[in-house]
Amino acid sequence: MESSNVLKAVNQQGEAQKIQIYSNSKTGVSPFWRDKYERDAKKYWDVFYKRHQDRFFKDRHYLDKEWGHYFIGARRKDILEIGCGAGNTIFPLIATYPDVFVHACDFSPRAINLVKTHKEFTETRIDAFVCDLTADDLSKHISPSSINIVTMIFVLSAVSPEKMPSVLQNIRKVLKPSGYVLFRDYAVGDLAQERLTDKDQKISENFYVRGDGTRAFYFSNDFLMSLFKENGFDVKEIGLCCKQVENRSRELVMNRRWVQAVFCFSDGLNSSFHEETSSKVDLIGQEVLEPHSAENALGLVNNFEVDISEGLAFDMFGISPSDDKEMIEVKLKGCSFKIKVLSKEYQHTCRSTGLMLWESARLMAAILARNPTFVAGKRVLELGSGCAGICSMAAVGSADLVVATDGDQRALDLLTENVTSNLTPPILSKLITKRLEWGNRDHIEAIKDVNNGGFEIILGTDVTYIAEAILPLFATAKELISPSNKGNREDQQPALILCHVFRRVDEPSILSAASQCGFRIIDKWPVGNPADPCKSIISSWFPKNDSENDIPCSALNIMYFQVE
Repeated sequence: MESSNVLKAVNQQGEAQKIQIYSNSKTGVSPFWRDKYERDAKKYWDVFYKRHQDRFFKDRHYLDKEWGHYFIGARRKDILEIGCGAGNTIFPLIATYPDVFVHACDFSPRAINLVKTHKEFTETRIDAFVCDLTADDLSKHISPSSINIVTMIFVLSAVSPEKMPSVLQNIRKVLKPSGYVLFRDYAVGDLAQERLTDKDQKISENFYVRGDGTRAFYFSNDFLMSLFKENGFDVKEIGLCCKQVENRSRELVMNRRWVQAVFCFSDGLNSSFHEETSSKVDLIGQEVLEPHSAENALGLVNNFEVDISEGLAFDMFGISPSDDKEMIEVKLKGCSFKIKVLSKEYQHTCRSTGLMLWESARLMAAILARNPTFVAGKRVLELGSGCAGICSMAAVGSADLVVATDGDQRALDLLTENVTSNLTPPILSKLITKRLEWGNRDHIEAIKDVNNGGFEIILGTDVTYIAEAILPLFATAKELISPSNKGNREDQQPALILCHVFRRVDEPSILSAASQCGFRIIDKWPVGNPADPCKSIISSWFPKNDSENDIPCSALNIMYFQVE
């Protein structure tokens, strides 16, 4: 099949079936990651507090307004704060009520350390300790039936639904028969839930993983009441609270929803609860964020507390998350690059594979840095550069022109940022970044406008793992590669070079697609030249001294194609 016919077939699929090099299916979180999130839940929250310290949530001064009458009395009140975090509930309580003593627990050691190092921490008012409520026995640290009030503020949502009963049973051991559980947490229909659904980060019904690996469950009133009743509690108060925040400059509206409730021990007599009360909705109203009110989006909005993640603030109001990127230094022979990529804590839920640095790119960049004559004076095109673009930057020093491309706009934006931060004129002017979705005729023509003579070298690192993308990949390369020059040696002919780990697509499938688009393989590594290993082009790129070989992954392969 001619490459032009392949491109025509791809274009006829239409936008609804647009080919991408990463999967776009909505299947939710895989069993592997579901188990990992559960197994490493403590680690993810520990990393969260390492990153944000005590700056993420505002102090919860609304507790006095909502539940003040539960904290006052003639005698000392013993309070247990579940999932205390950095102390955003603890310190407003001890400041407002001089007769309360707070037991504060969290399963993140770093969070407990933040509480103990807080300027207002005192052992005469606060007992802070590490505890995993799904596994550790609370009664071994707190005397049974000694707690007047348990506060659960945006904490039960972080527990997997199947382990929530064990948390409540743990609480029952230390709560006085006359005690209360004060509860506030995320409700079904909250905008954050919709955002996580769109990003395909669903673990199970109403249970999702955030970008940083922490998890959130969204409660319905019915689910919450059933959960507590089945574990020996009665519902004293419950209500669905709504808050609408608007950003007029961006014409965006953010709807936050949470459930607020009070529970007490079931006495067997007062176990019924009126349905009309359970479905009560407290519409607190609408607040408006003006264009420069970014700070409010992360905390208080006109004296009203909104718990909101930085990621959500970024999506809704254009507030950039402070820590979703990390800097990687890539050292090559004679040069080094500082590359900004998506932080590892966020990569596991990222659909765009272009926002991270792959080992295949490290290998190919090292080859180009050690063998500058390979691309000297040539025009180079990189397919699927991703945000790093280290192959393009390694090549541009000796090449005449380098065009680095990617089909994902987020990756392309970060690629441009990395290029401009690492290169300086006049070299910078030789490297151009362009958007290129394989098979997209408009994108291909735009590349030809930059260079209508074709490219002598086309590179692709880890771009062969989605089967549907292989034919468009080769067809696009065929459209953009320079014509063969029969007078040149084989190693001087225009070439398409792919470096990858074989994943979902095997070698025969790649070779079949290459043949359909008019390419033939003339060399591969680590096998070497199929006809004569002594004449291997690729092997000549590696130094004879094995100690200089810097191969980041033993599973990497290189395939060297030319036009038939």
